[in-house]
Amino acid sequence: MMKLIINAEEMNRAITRIAHEILEKNKGAEGLVLIGIRKGGAVLAKRFQDQIRNIENREVPVGLLDITLYRDDLSEISSQPNVGETEIDFDVTGKKVIVVDDVLFTGRTIRCALDALIDFGRPECIQLAVLIDRGHRELPIKPDYIGKNIPTSKNEKVVVKFKEQDGEDNISLTTKENS
Repeated sequence: MMKLIINAEEMNRAITRIAHEILEKNKGAEGLVLIGIRKGGAVLAKRFQDQIRNIENREVPVGLLDITLYRDDLSEISSQPNVGETEIDFDVTGKKVIVVDDVLFTGRTIRCALDALIDFGRPECIQLAVLIDRGHRELPIKPDYIGKNIPTSKNEKVVVKFKEQDGEDNISLTTKENS
């Protein structure tokens, strides 16, 4: 059974709010870069970029990060993992990096992203923005910006849909058996 938890309007409000919070905490867009974790974080980072452009009239660079080769369960996934492309065509050294992902769960994806990101330079700081924090952390990772906290059980799955990929914006909760 799928249960709608966030509709398109609520998602857009959360994205707008997070963009404002990022700008407020960092005192504007100077030195900011956004790094979206593929797939959902990449879409979300571009949405934050659009919002920041609308608010500050300034273009913030966006990079896309594939963390596949940094996963601690890589051998369990596949002998031939499907590796996506990382696209970071700017230097992160000395920048305020906002790592962006759609759902924060155990924290393992973010740990991988941090490992991967350091290969690109030494940022001034790294902050984390997520649309959904569902709890169940296995690592000491805490987001700086959260669209919504959604308490879940481990047998539930958060399904985020973006119009760019899925034709619609919404977030649903389902049990893993039905996904």
